[in-house]
Amino acid sequence: MDLSLYHLVREPKVKKDKNPLLLLIHGYGSNEEDLFGFAAQLPDEYFIISVRAPYNLPGYCFAWYAINFDADMNKFTDDVQAQQSRDLIAKFIDEAIDAYPIDKENVTLIGFSQGAILSYGVSLTYPEKISRVAALSGYMHPAIIGENLHTESVKHIKYFISHGVVDQVIPVEWTRKAPEFLKTLGLDTEYHEYPVGHGVAPQNFYDLLNFLNK
Repeated sequence: MDLSLYHLVREPKVKKDKNPLLLLIHGYGSNEEDLFGFAAQLPDEYFIISVRAPYNLPGYCFAWYAINFDADMNKFTDDVQAQQSRDLIAKFIDEAIDAYPIDKENVTLIGFSQGAILSYGVSLTYPEKISRVAALSGYMHPAIIGENLHTESVKHIKYFISHGVVDQVIPVEWTRKAPEFLKTLGLDTEYHEYPVGHGVAPQNFYDLLNFLNK
């Protein structure tokens, strides 16, 4: 079945006519197998799909968009690529709903780092496609959030946001802006910080499972 993104699938252990979807979106320089390592521990009733980003990096590594550095080592996001990847993920969700027995009213994004940044972008640009978002170790990048953001259209989305306080890749200060912004929209937002770097601590995973099981 040719969908627009290469992906891995774990079918639900508890099969219904249509099952909820967990879409796993990896970070920069990783691949579709990274977050899929969690699949066995995720709730049984979900269809779990882990997607591979479209841009190749050396080794078995991929990116959703380029990150460029200037002479002073300041980082810049390739916003055009980021917007294209955001739209590609939205398109892939539609394709997956057509291809697999997925409940289109129950789609959850779990993104790590660059995948979390994209998860904010997809959910706030295409809110009708998404019911929940778990944004792990990422931040909200305004350039990939839909301009026509209406509180009414996004108010059903629930967010789980987590970050390590000693993250040297993405400063925790960047992430703290996301729950503040989402609360101004009146959205249901759960925010956690952990004493770790750029990764998912065991307690972080446990809290994420609680969020998914609610």
